[in-house]
Amino acid sequence: MPGHPAITIPESLAVVQGKYNGAAGRVWIAALPRIAESYLDRWDLTLDGPSRSGMAALVLPVRCADGSPAVLKLQRRDGESEGEGSALRAWDGSGAVRLLAEDPVMATLLLERLDGDRSLIEIPDDMRALQILVEILGRLVAHPAPRDLRRLGDIAADMVELTPVAIVAVPDPEHRRVMSMCAAVVADLVAEPGDRLLHWDLHYENVLAGDREPWLAIDPKPLAGDPGFDLLPAIWNRWDDVVATGDIPGAVRRRFDLMVDALGLDRTRAVGWSLGRVLQNALWNVEDGEVAIDDAQYAIAAALVDRDGRRL
Repeated sequence: MPGHPAITIPESLAVVQGKYNGAAGRVWIAALPRIAESYLDRWDLTLDGPSRSGMAALVLPVRCADGSPAVLKLQRRDGESEGEGSALRAWDGSGAVRLLAEDPVMATLLLERLDGDRSLIEIPDDMRALQILVEILGRLVAHPAPRDLRRLGDIAADMVELTPVAIVAVPDPEHRRVMSMCAAVVADLVAEPGDRLLHWDLHYENVLAGDREPWLAIDPKPLAGDPGFDLLPAIWNRWDDVVATGDIPGAVRRRFDLMVDALGLDRTRAVGWSLGRVLQNALWNVEDGEVAIDDAQYAIAAALVDRDGRRL
């Protein structure tokens, strides 16, 4: 459409879409400039800076008709984007970026603008960064999940069912044993999966600086479930800081303890659901053709299980 500057698609986004979504991803990338222009017209927006992207979305800084800053987020409607608008409406800006408009059919969102160059990854003290993150997480999981979201109980049951098949592709007997142990722990929890509104991907780079509040969460992959299932990303990310302590089990437990205490969680259930996240990531690795548990996540599982009175 005439009247808009050319919209540039970051090469990194095109590469990721081609790698993970094949022909469908390439078709979507080719159509993105036209799709973006249609929303600029539909919502009376003006481009206000260069294109940005994450792993799965094109993010355009824009100005609304009243001159206020915002960002237009365009993504494929799939499992990654499912329920994002619903979760953001439920949070209504409390601890999370505020939703301004949504087209749920296309998973397109208009969001308040945060500072994309300032995330918690920039805070030198990793424990201070974690304290900020867990304060936000506490606000997010205080909300009951909307009824239309995916349910942890269903996902956990699928994980337990898939594990015996997936471990056939894992050659290391120790890794097979750990995956089986994690599946057994999840099987014990699956009947009480929880009903809180989870972010599912709350790590340091998904908390950005803002004007309305100092720090706000972005990019949820929302899920209804137990808050213990939301801990692993923050324990796993900034892993170099954990390694640099020279005491990986101790550093893992410090992070875990800070989060569990701040959220008031049952420690045993939080360990179990964290092992569930290790299992989930291992299953995704197998699906992607890998044949082992990630070294960092193996170390996290070992640290948490040892604390829980069992030996990995």
